[in-house]
Amino acid sequence: MNSENSMSIDPPPPLAITMGCPVGIGPEIIIKFFHDSFVDRKNLPAMAVIVIGNTNVLLKTAEELGMSELNVQPWHPGDPVKSDVVSVFDADDHPLDELSWGNPTLATAGAMIGYIEQGVQCIQQGAVSGMVTCPISKISLQQAGSPFPGHTEMLASLTGSSRYRMMMAGRRLKVVLATIHEPLARVPSLLNIEEIQDCIAMTIDSLHHDFGCQNPKVAVAGLNPHCGENGMFGSEEETCITPAIAGYNGPGEISGPWPPDTVFYQAAAGAYDAVVAMYHDQGLIPFKLLHFKDGVNVTLGLPIVRTSVDHGTAYDIAGQGLADPASLTAAVHMAADICSHRAGGRQ
Repeated sequence: MNSENSMSIDPPPPLAITMGCPVGIGPEIIIKFFHDSFVDRKNLPAMAVIVIGNTNVLLKTAEELGMSELNVQPWHPGDPVKSDVVSVFDADDHPLDELSWGNPTLATAGAMIGYIEQGVQCIQQGAVSGMVTCPISKISLQQAGSPFPGHTEMLASLTGSSRYRMMMAGRRLKVVLATIHEPLARVPSLLNIEEIQDCIAMTIDSLHHDFGCQNPKVAVAGLNPHCGENGMFGSEEETCITPAIAGYNGPGEISGPWPPDTVFYQAAAGAYDAVVAMYHDQGLIPFKLLHFKDGVNVTLGLPIVRTSVDHGTAYDIAGQGLADPASLTAAVHMAADICSHRAGGRQ
């Protein structure tokens, strides 16, 4: 027998789900994800999954949801991950009697920050393959003294990344934003040829290496109604968007600028692999119309794999059993697929 063929291949390290705010809906959607996956094992992701969070919080959540049959156990880096166990890397030991659903504190803010930092450390040490993040509170971050407005900026700092972009990804539509959380009045002044070309290049790179598109097709949206109508409704198409597309000399098929009121329909119908949108709501309104429940936030430009749910902490329904795990489920499966594509590209 050929010894090379008889050699067993070690499975990749597991994915990590960070629990997010301990008093938001993160614990609930995690428990529901594992419960649904264990009930219908055909829906298990292609990789093992662990949680970075708090075992006691998850045990309490499972009990309140009537899912106490779930086997929730502590896990340490290097331990095997059993297919019928919710394995939890305890990153804090906050007393349960000091936690109240929907009521964040400085302590819960510190815990959610610690989960993220631990997740990055585990990836850098090779203990996990990538991370899927449950929602955190941006206000709590500020109250805890964090200099970061959200997950993305914190992860960029922890990984030493200066270039990063937000992609919203679903089965029918993928959107990458040229500007993200900016006042609408500032968007025109933030757009320039270099930024748009950088956004195009990062979109193409992700489509190829993360999603397996061999020759990605990317449409670039205009900024103004009817793409400015030859300057009648705005000039950004003429001054920076069209020159950026014309001057781009990288891989992929790039076209545009296309009128924003039609390009997302064309992309959802399969004409394009992704759309570069000029600002937040231009891209996220059509995306969430199609993928409100199963949309995934993918951070481009990081040296690690990171996906996220596309919703917030939902403090108003935390602890009520109403949270939908669909976005988390999609984010876990997408992270596993991206890890697989990247691993294949290194072979």
